[in-house]
Amino acid sequence: MWSTIDITMMSRAIMLARRGRYTTRPNPNVGCVIVDANGVIVGEGWHQRAGGPHAEVHAWRMAGDKARGATAYVTLEPCSHYGRTPPCANGLIAQGLKRVVIAMTDPNPQVAGRGIAMLQAAGIDVCSGLLADEARKLNPGFLSRMERGRPYVTVKLAASLDGKTALANGESKWITGPAAREDVQRLRALSCAVVTGIDTVLADDPSMNVRYQQLGYLQQQLDEDELIQPLRVVLDSRCRMPATARMLSLPGQTLLVSCQAYPAEFMRTLPANVQCLQLPDVAGRIDLSALLQYLATSCNSVLVEAGATLCGAFISNALADELVLYQAPKILGASGRNLLQLPQYQQLSDLPSLQLIEQRKVGVDNRLTLKLGD
Repeated sequence: MWSTIDITMMSRAIMLARRGRYTTRPNPNVGCVIVDANGVIVGEGWHQRAGGPHAEVHAWRMAGDKARGATAYVTLEPCSHYGRTPPCANGLIAQGLKRVVIAMTDPNPQVAGRGIAMLQAAGIDVCSGLLADEARKLNPGFLSRMERGRPYVTVKLAASLDGKTALANGESKWITGPAAREDVQRLRALSCAVVTGIDTVLADDPSMNVRYQQLGYLQQQLDEDELIQPLRVVLDSRCRMPATARMLSLPGQTLLVSCQAYPAEFMRTLPANVQCLQLPDVAGRIDLSALLQYLATSCNSVLVEAGATLCGAFISNALADELVLYQAPKILGASGRNLLQLPQYQQLSDLPSLQLIEQRKVGVDNRLTLKLGD
């Protein structure tokens, strides 16, 4: 069904789409290639920033009159509704495309097949499903939000060879090396929100932001003014957040989540970029399902950087999709602090299902990426 040119051009569109992965959120990453009847690329582009032109617009602007009678390869079904930009399906029709090849339909209820129907009604030959699995990998967070009503959740962990995160006295700086800490900055830059717990804030007073100077090679691909700071989310069920916490004075948005109202005096100290949210509790702790449902209004992907209790809660409640573990070549001993707090499993069949997706060296450390669930 698919020609060599079809596969080559869609592969090119997928590669282009990846260029927007740090800047498009909460929109999906999309790439588009326009090819004339001779198999020559006459236009291409990718979605670069939410609110800006979509991939198809960049491609047809580059193609100009050469778009008429050509074939467009798009990694995601062209939109069919008016948002911050006009519908791309209408634009492709106006440009006189003869054929449109789509990797996958858009699960967004505002699109969900309507873009394809519009193109077909205009007499355009539409084919879909080419390299669909590869296209899905471009947007795990967007797809999770649209299909499951919650963001894609990654739990970041760092431990010694014997599975410890700190010495018994709490000392942990630094278990991992500078290259791994740089890699974490890039993980944050990919995330819509970074979630931590109040105990981590009280113990470490972290910034939980992306530090541009520590992005390493990514600085060559991303200008500092393109960097989008993730939403910093602190789970603080009993309202223990200190007004002097470092992150409260940093640029970017911070969300404090509690199970009760913060005192009025504390609220008066908060800058405008800090918001508070009250959610129901489950056994005295914040309802994590309710938290993810709230974050799904604007967040595709969530990175959890927290202690053993909160990280364990996301895993044991089947709310984590992926683990990223940085394993350092150190041994901290039996009295060191454990990586995760999980239930006392009685049978091997009760253990969380894990699948190793990637393993690679990051400086002196080993980075493991594991998928959770079936």
